[in-house]
Amino acid sequence: MFKVSPCPGAFRNGGFRNYWIARFLCSFSAQIIGVSVGWQVYDITRNTFDLGMVGLTLFLPAFLLVLATGAVADRLNRVLIMSVCIVGEGLCALALLMFKIIGQQTVMPIFCTLAVLGTLRAFFGPAQQSLMPNLVPAKDLASAIAWGTSSWQIATVLGPVAGGLLYGISPETAYITSFVLLNIAAVFAVGIRIPVSTAEACNKEKPSFETLAAGFHYVWKEKIVLGAISFDLFAMLLGGASALLPVYARDILTVGPWGLGLLRAAPAIGSILVAAFLLRYPIKDHAGVIMFVCVSLVGFLITVFGASTAVWLSVLALGLMGGFDMVSVYVRETLIQLWTPEAVRGRVNAVNMVFLGASNELGEFRAGISAWALGAAPAVIIGGAATIGVSALWWYWFPQLRKVRHFQQRM
Repeated sequence: MFKVSPCPGAFRNGGFRNYWIARFLCSFSAQIIGVSVGWQVYDITRNTFDLGMVGLTLFLPAFLLVLATGAVADRLNRVLIMSVCIVGEGLCALALLMFKIIGQQTVMPIFCTLAVLGTLRAFFGPAQQSLMPNLVPAKDLASAIAWGTSSWQIATVLGPVAGGLLYGISPETAYITSFVLLNIAAVFAVGIRIPVSTAEACNKEKPSFETLAAGFHYVWKEKIVLGAISFDLFAMLLGGASALLPVYARDILTVGPWGLGLLRAAPAIGSILVAAFLLRYPIKDHAGVIMFVCVSLVGFLITVFGASTAVWLSVLALGLMGGFDMVSVYVRETLIQLWTPEAVRGRVNAVNMVFLGASNELGEFRAGISAWALGAAPAVIIGGAATIGVSALWWYWFPQLRKVRHFQQRM
């Protein structure tokens, strides 16, 4: 049984501190780039289809390389993988900066850079997720997961607002800031040290299709893990609406770049408040039921946002949505990490990252296509209703998941 201590026990480890800072800076930079690229692409084309293509371009590398990224995370030094990918992301930020400086008026070079960025993130994700259990003792793992998730949430609170403000000053300022932050993150990543007692063992399995596919095999066999991963995939794939925020900011709410940053930050504000609450008062019982209820509420709040034409109501709906989604993330990620053996953790996390990417980036593509065909508001409202429907179906299809009451390690 794992209980999250109210004190930040995971931060007693210097390696975890460096890991947390590097992860935070990468996430912060990603948010700035996300705001900047979305606004830049929409400025060039004024086409919601292209906003959807941004998400698809970032997602496809993780999908196409899922067998390789997980195997690499299980066989090679995860700290090295993180460091190399962070440096590469910095170069992508530099390329986007150059496109803006030269006044690039076509989106193809931007999409090519996003494809490279998506490839780097495809390798970065499984490595950084699998590294976390190696940095802290088992008793601090659930706390480390909560803090690790919080680093992303804090970045998504501050990053979009910063991105909107920086892009409002100038697009060049936004991209330069991202480049600098990624270089600092690389320094902290290189400084990550794994304690001897939890040092990761190199996977000595001979490479084969069976070993590469071991992550899929484990996920399919372990129904709780399968249910948790697929639940997030379909709920957010159908309900995600972040790709359409530039449309709401420019055309529906008319709040400009700063307002776009506020809309993107609102879900994370709710998330980080709930994350702080969970660190102090962790879920102790009925974890599965709580997750299902919260996802259903997320779907309802998406429909509220989709129908809203008032800035205050839109921000409130997004904030509450982020808070309920944080509960789902906390339960799901804790279950996946605690129920996955070390030997296949990288490959399982690669599968999880593909599903997560599908729910986010591919969900953005779905939102862009739906808005192109139906209009932005109908697309968001229908997506929110679909999320509620997914929650009902998974409640019926995965009784093992809804019956989970406590977190326990299955190693």
